[in-house]
Amino acid sequence: MPSGTELPWYAALPESGDGPSVRWTSGAFEAELREWVGGVLGGLGTDLVSLDAVHQRPWSTVWRGVTSDGATYWAKQNCPHQSFEAALLVVLDRLSPHRVVPVAAADVERGLHLVPDQGPVFSLTVADDDVDAWCRVAAEAMHLQRELVGHEADLLGAGITALPPAESAAYVEARVASLTALAPDDPRRMADDVAHRLRALLPAVTAWADDVGGLGLRESLVHNDLHASNVFATAHGMRFFDFGDAVLAHPLSALFVPLNVLLHRFGATPDDRRLRRVADAALEVWGDVVPVAALRSALPSALRLGRLGRAESWLRVTATLTPEEAVEHGDAGTWWLGALGDEPPLS
Repeated sequence: MPSGTELPWYAALPESGDGPSVRWTSGAFEAELREWVGGVLGGLGTDLVSLDAVHQRPWSTVWRGVTSDGATYWAKQNCPHQSFEAALLVVLDRLSPHRVVPVAAADVERGLHLVPDQGPVFSLTVADDDVDAWCRVAAEAMHLQRELVGHEADLLGAGITALPPAESAAYVEARVASLTALAPDDPRRMADDVAHRLRALLPAVTAWADDVGGLGLRESLVHNDLHASNVFATAHGMRFFDFGDAVLAHPLSALFVPLNVLLHRFGATPDDRRLRRVADAALEVWGDVVPVAALRSALPSALRLGRLGRAESWLRVTATLTPEEAVEHGDAGTWWLGALGDEPPLS
């Protein structure tokens, strides 16, 4: 673990709590949200006509508001350990306003934010097998990362957590210790054989971290759920949203999710040329900083480490589930961590 007397943030699992979905489906929450959204829209010179829940998930609630002049807005609140998204969007709207959804309002204390409608998400406007479209998504995400280099303090101040490559092995070791110590009936508990396998993998994790650390790229925003349904293709360019899973990590690890999605969607193998095209489109964005050949060489290691981000976001989510939700989703973070040794989606 990092040197010093202060324990790293990952020394303990995210604090457990009640599932927020119980409150999100209550009349009291609807009234609270209606008052807030109505007040915001009133300040913008329009009135709230309707407000309806569109997505009710264990990790977030999303509502559609329609105004008296026919405009649509979207209100969202995340589960406690991902509630930083509201503050993060405010920061992103300030630092890179042309690459993220504009923020109409945010209540950082309550983790609420309101954004104007941007039209259909990108995935609804292109074919599922449109590789060029995925190249655009991957490349534009890298451009957003580049614009945020040097603003790490702003991102951390918004509440996201840092998963630098150099701490990868320490992170795995700490999370394995915490997950194996859980009660036997806790769905997050890690089986002893999985823990043994991950501990044996620690030297490899260190080697992967050395691979990507040697590139010299600074950590930046990793969306951690990057796919074509979390971006809009507007008249002014692509705008990203849904940053509740975000972490501060190595830039290339952001390619894990889109390449993994495509691997399964295409029924492909890790040597598929379509996956390589998407990866190359992203790597070219950094090609003036590090030779593309070096980026390609380190990419498999970065993709392996990308699984840590998925594990962490699920561990944040599974800390606050109802008993019923825990049956379905409770082991997700542990599963992702256990998959760390699997082959990366692109060889």
